[in-house]
Amino acid sequence: MSQTVSFPGLGLEFHFSNIAFHIASKPVYWYGILIMLGVVLAVAYASARSKQFGVKQDDLYDAVLFAVPLGIVFARIYYVIFEWNQYKDNLSEIIAIWHGGLAIYGGIIGGIIVIAVLCRVKKIYVLDMLDLFASAVPIGQILGRWGNFFNCEAYGSATTLPWRMAIGKTIEEAGATGSHPTFFYESAWNLIGLIILYFCSKKRKYRGEILLLYLGWYGLGRFFIEGLRMDSLYLWGTGIRVSQVVALICIIIGLGGFLLNRKMQFLREVTEDDSNDKEETT
Repeated sequence: MSQTVSFPGLGLEFHFSNIAFHIASKPVYWYGILIMLGVVLAVAYASARSKQFGVKQDDLYDAVLFAVPLGIVFARIYYVIFEWNQYKDNLSEIIAIWHGGLAIYGGIIGGIIVIAVLCRVKKIYVLDMLDLFASAVPIGQILGRWGNFFNCEAYGSATTLPWRMAIGKTIEEAGATGSHPTFFYESAWNLIGLIILYFCSKKRKYRGEILLLYLGWYGLGRFFIEGLRMDSLYLWGTGIRVSQVVALICIIIGLGGFLLNRKMQFLREVTEDDSNDKEETT
């Protein structure tokens, strides 16, 4: 299906189909291609850095083998739970993920659970594995949000900002008002997060640090970006956005835990320095 997306304030206009090609009359969507490309690049990145986290590559690939498909299942379950009215009378649609409906937070939660179980079974340090995954996950999110662009979804409320986007309208038709390109906001936020996580992971001070930083950083951005979106999932019968609630929890756990651990480490270092000074004095 041909689609038009324009950015009138930037003088940009795009005409494209959300279908990349067909295989035996079955459509292959750009969304799926970008999601899989993001997964492949994230795994390649994690593989290249696995030694820095004390994780064997074979253990990483085992974790990927389980975490990726089950993460997709969890992402779908999460979406269906909060859109139950859409599926309760048509249960066959629950498995039709090709019609859309995956929630990244469900995938993250599912991935953490799967990795925790696998590491326990294989007797691997779970926080090392989770830190490694957390350092690479933003790559998949960066590309995945551009899948939303090709699907003409994950856009925000009306705005007159220069970078506004207009879906289904040419530059001439768009006028002075468009929508917040929230897909781009989140992609850019994750790119910044990827860079921050890279440099912080080079000087990782304790197991779980990168996971906490990822949760806090992503939660912080998602909380504000979600407030602009027009396609949010809501807690049943309320006007409360589910992703903002989960994002707030991530901020508290992630940034709170990160800062608390940093403070405790600083206090330990100060105490050790004082002890060394006293020993030298005596």
